[in-house]
Amino acid sequence: MEFETRAIHDGQAPDPATGAVVTPIYATSTYAQAAPGEHGGYEYSRTANPTRTALEDVLASLEGAGPGGGAVATASGMAATALAGYLLRPGDHLVIPDDAYGGTFRFVSQVLASQGVEWTAADVTDPGAVAAAAGPSTAMVWVETPTNPLLRIADLDAMAAVAHDAGALLCVDNTFATPYLQQPLARGADLVLHSTTKYLGGHSDTVGGALVTADPDLAERLRFLQNAAGPVPGPFDAYLVLRGIKTLAVRMDRHGANAARVAAFLDGDDRVAEVIYPGLASHPQHALAARQMAGFGGMVSFRPRGGPEAAARVASSTSVFLLAESLGGVESLIEVPASMTHLAASGSALEVPADLIRLSVGIEHPDDLVADLDRALG
Repeated sequence: MEFETRAIHDGQAPDPATGAVVTPIYATSTYAQAAPGEHGGYEYSRTANPTRTALEDVLASLEGAGPGGGAVATASGMAATALAGYLLRPGDHLVIPDDAYGGTFRFVSQVLASQGVEWTAADVTDPGAVAAAAGPSTAMVWVETPTNPLLRIADLDAMAAVAHDAGALLCVDNTFATPYLQQPLARGADLVLHSTTKYLGGHSDTVGGALVTADPDLAERLRFLQNAAGPVPGPFDAYLVLRGIKTLAVRMDRHGANAARVAAFLDGDDRVAEVIYPGLASHPQHALAARQMAGFGGMVSFRPRGGPEAAARVASSTSVFLLAESLGGVESLIEVPASMTHLAASGSALEVPADLIRLSVGIEHPDDLVADLDRALG
C-alpha cells in the first residue's frame, strides 16, 4: 500500500471490542492477568500500552523498518535523543553536525560528555569532513538533514558509507523532512529519530519523540532501554500523534507549497540579505535535496538587512506568523534561533548567526503569509 493509506490504517485496525474506527486511548497503568505471568501482551503501561503500540507500528511502517525492525515512542524528541545516547558507553566517540539543534548540542556537550562520551562537530554536508572527524572509537555519526536552523542537506548515502567504514551507527534526525519526504533507512541509516511534537503531531498540542530502526537486534535493544529507562509517552499523547499522522501527507504538501511561495518572495526582496531554503536553486545542496527528498519541506530561514536588531524587530512584528519556539504545526511560527531554540549553543563553535530568522511555514493561505512578512519587513 502507498504511504497515505498506511498512515491511516497501519497499526490502527478497528477496535475488536467495539468496532471503533479510531484507536482507543487506553488510559490504564496496569492490566489484569489470567494467572501470575499470564497476560495478553500487556502487563504494565511503561512496558507497553495498546495506544502506543499502534503509534509505534505506524511509525515503523512509514519509515520502512521492515518486518524485523520497529519503532519506540518516547515522551519527547529529547527523550528519543537520550535513548539513542544510552547506546553509547564511556570512551565512545560521537560525530554531530556543526550546526546541530541546540537541544541536541546541549545534551551531547553537557550530559553525554560528563559521562565520558567524546564528541566532535563536523560539516555534515562534506563526507570528507565527517570521515576526518571519525576515528577508531567513533560509535555513532549523528546527522540532521535538513539541519536546524541552517537547512543544510547531508548526503545520506555518503554518510552511511562514512559511518559504516568507521564501524559506527548512523543516526538521522528526520524531524524536518518527515518520512513522507525522506526515507533514511532506505539510504543506509541505522536509526531514524523524530520529535513527533513537530510535523508528525502537526497541531502543536502534544510533545513526543520516536526512534525507528530496521535492525532486529537494535530494535530489541531499544525496546529494552525504553522499558528500563521509562521515557514513554502517555496514551493521550500517543493518540494525538496518531491523529496527526493520518493527515501528514496532505499537510506536508501544503507546508511545502507555502514555504516555496514564502521563500520566493523573500528571495526577491531587497530588504532581505539571505534566504535559505533547499527548494531554491541558489541553495548549495539544491540538487542533492531534489534527488534525496520527495519535496523541500516547510522550513525557511532568512537574514534581514540590518543585523540582529532588524531580526528581532521583524520577528516581533508579524501577526499571522506567531513568535514562538517549535515548528511543524498547522500554524506558521517565527523565531530568532540565537536567542530562543539555539541559545545553548551561544559562544560555542555551533553558535547560530544572531540575525537569522527561522520560519515554520504553516498551512494558512499563502497570500496572507506573504503579506504578513511584507508588513513586518517594514
